[in-house]
Amino acid sequence: MRKINFIKFYILMISLFLSTSAFAIDEIEKGAALSVDDCIELAIKNSPEVKIYEEYIELYKAREGQSKANYFPSIGASGGYDFNSTESKFRNTNNKTASASVYLNQLIYSFGKVFSQVKMQKFYKIAAEYDLQNSILNTSNKVKSAYYAVLAAKANLDIQKANVTVNERQYNRTKAFFEEGLVSKIDLVNEEVYLSDAKISLVNAENLYQNSIIQLNNAMYYPNAPEYSIENTETFNFKDNYAEINLINIANTTTNEDGIAEPQDAVLTMQVEKTNILENYKFTKYPYTLEESIERAYKNRPDLLSMQATRDAVNEALKYSKRSYLPDLTGQVGYNWSDNMMYSTNGFNIGAYLTLSNLNFLETKFRIKESKSQLEIAERNVDLVKQNIYFEVQSAYINMIQLEKNIPLMQTKVKQTLENYELADARYEVGLGNFIELQDAKENYNNAQRDYVQNIYNYNVALTNLQTAMGEK
Repeated sequence: MRKINFIKFYILMISLFLSTSAFAIDEIEKGAALSVDDCIELAIKNSPEVKIYEEYIELYKAREGQSKANYFPSIGASGGYDFNSTESKFRNTNNKTASASVYLNQLIYSFGKVFSQVKMQKFYKIAAEYDLQNSILNTSNKVKSAYYAVLAAKANLDIQKANVTVNERQYNRTKAFFEEGLVSKIDLVNEEVYLSDAKISLVNAENLYQNSIIQLNNAMYYPNAPEYSIENTETFNFKDNYAEINLINIANTTTNEDGIAEPQDAVLTMQVEKTNILENYKFTKYPYTLEESIERAYKNRPDLLSMQATRDAVNEALKYSKRSYLPDLTGQVGYNWSDNMMYSTNGFNIGAYLTLSNLNFLETKFRIKESKSQLEIAERNVDLVKQNIYFEVQSAYINMIQLEKNIPLMQTKVKQTLENYELADARYEVGLGNFIELQDAKENYNNAQRDYVQNIYNYNVALTNLQTAMGEK
C-alpha cells in the first residue's frame, strides 16, 4: 500500500509541476537563459515516449474500471412479435403473440474471481505508472548529458578564443622583437603557424558548440528552437573568459648593465587569479558508498518496481485461473409480459443461481499451468533486473569515483602549467628562454585547461548516469 501511495504522489507531483508551476516553461523565447531544469521540463512536455506511457496509464485505468464493473448490476431487456400460421385438413390457425421482458442481474459472490481481476489490472496500472516514471528518468538523463555537453563545448570555445588572443598578442610581441632584431625570422614564422593553428582550433570549437546545441534541442524534442543560452549548474560552474591576457605593446628597447637589449613595457599578465577556469568551480565529494548507492537503487529504480508490480499482476492472474473451478452466485429480478389472441400474461420473477459457465476442466488445468510458468518468468525477470541494477550501479559508481579523484589532480595540473607558462614567458622576454620552450609551455597550459573541462564534463555525465542507475532524477 505504501508503494501505491508513493506512485500516486509521484505522478501527482509531476502533473502539478508541469501544469500549475509558477515557473513552468511552455516554449523557448529568443534570447532566454535556460537552466537544466527548464530543459528537462520542456523535454518531458514534448517527449512522445512520455505521452505514450501516459496513455498506457489511462489504458490500464480503463481496464481496472471494466473489472470493477462486474460488481455492479447489469440490465437486460427484450421484446418481440411472433406470427404463426398453420394449415391442415381439419382447420387453419393463425396465432399472433407479442412479448416483452426486462431483468436485472447482480453478481452476489464470485469466490474471489472478480477480486483477482481487479487487483491484476490495478497492478498493471501501477507498473505503467512506474514505466512513466522510468521514461521521465531516462529523458532527464538524456537532457542532462546533452546540457553538460553544451557547457563543455562552451568552455572549450572560450578557451580557444582566449588561445587565439594569446597567440595574436604573442605574434605581435615576436614581430616587434623581430623588427628590433631581438629574434630570428624563424620565430616570427613559427608564431604565424601557431596563430593559424589556434584559429583553426577555434573554428572547430565553434562547430562543436553548434552541434552540441543541436543535440540538446533534440533531447528536448524542440527542433525549431530559437537562439538561447544556458546557465551553469552547481557541478559545472566555470567562469567565462577563461584566460584573459593583456599584453602591453612594446614601445622601445634599452640596454641593460650587461649590454643586452631589453624591450620596454612588454609584460604578459594573466588577469585570472592564476586561472579563471578554477575560480568558481566548487567540488563536493559524492556522499554515498557503493553499498548505499545499490540499496537506494533497489528502493527507487522504477523499472524494478514496474517489474515487481507486473509480477504481482501475474500472481493475481494465477489466482483467477485457480478460481475458475468455482461457480458464480448471481441474483436476478425480472418482469415479463406476453399477449396473444387468446390471453395476456405478465409477472415478476426473482431468484438466485449458482452457475459454472463453459467450464472445461482440462483447459483450466493447463491455463493454471501457463499462469504458474508466467509467474516464474516474472520472478526471474525481477531477479535479472536486480542483478543488472547491481552491476550498472557498480560500474557507474567506479567510473564516477575515478573521475572524481582526477578533479583535484587536474586542478593542480592547470595551476602548474600556468605557472610554467608564466615562467617561460618571462624567460623568453629577457632572452633567457627560447621560442620552443615558450610554445611548449603555452600548449601544455592550453591542453591542461581543455583536459580539465573534459574531465569535469565526463564527471558530470558519470554522476548523472549513477543517479539514473539509482533511480534518482
